[in-house]
Amino acid sequence: MNQLADFVKERRKQVNLTQEEFADRAGVALTVVRKIEQGKTNLNMEKVNLVLRMFGHELAPVNSKAMHK
Repeated sequence: MNQLADFVKERRKQVNLTQEEFADRAGVALTVVRKIEQGKTNLNMEKVNLVLRMFGHELAPVNSKAMHK
């Protein structure tokens, strides 16, 4: 989760937005952005994707069997 936290925090700072401004633009609560940037593990994937879509990214489930082919 630290990679996600670092990615979001760094990208948010690159676009010069506060956590509150970023949350507003992403359409999520401020607490969602804070939890992501703090590396919390109990995150709602839909909310995380709303944040990541601001940077043209998205998380998706990975089929571990497909990875080992």
